[in-house]
Amino acid sequence: MMSVSQSRFGSVASVRTLLTALLAMSIWVLATGPGAGQTTPLSKLDTDQPIEITADSLEVKQDQNIAIFRGNVDALQGEMGLRADQLTVHYRSSENSEADVNAISRIDAEGSVFLASSQETAQGDVGVYDVENGLITLTQNVVLTRGENVIRGNRLLLNLVTGQSVVDGGVGATRSGGRVRSLFVPKR
Repeated sequence: MMSVSQSRFGSVASVRTLLTALLAMSIWVLATGPGAGQTTPLSKLDTDQPIEITADSLEVKQDQNIAIFRGNVDALQGEMGLRADQLTVHYRSSENSEADVNAISRIDAEGSVFLASSQETAQGDVGVYDVENGLITLTQNVVLTRGENVIRGNRLLLNLVTGQSVVDGGVGATRSGGRVRSLFVPKR
């Protein structure tokens, strides 16, 4: 086990992109609800701010090209926060090109995954960002919340390339028998 600075993981922008994309999921899915105009557009979020990752421990396995943050993991960027029990950063190590050295290929968030901004939250048991294919998946007990508006399902898939989002219920995943359940409360 060794301690590594944030630059060891290559592109800080990839971690920043994960946070931005997970926030985008909650904003996009909930944007169809009442009061949607109050949401700050994703394009106005400051993704150039630094990201601070804190955890109880950090383990780097260079032979496997991964860095594992464990215990009370918090990733903060501006007003956005990501919390999980464990965050695993998968990176490529290449001897051929300096541009590819330590580039992040995938980020996994496990255990009580919770994303929050000043107006939205998204939670699930597992989150995976496939950086190479531009896909983000949040699974198991997914709950998206904005104010009193709530969407529940078993899986949320966000394609960053096409902008398409899909929420699935999953068989037996929710009290409603595997169906997506949404509650939109009118503005009073």
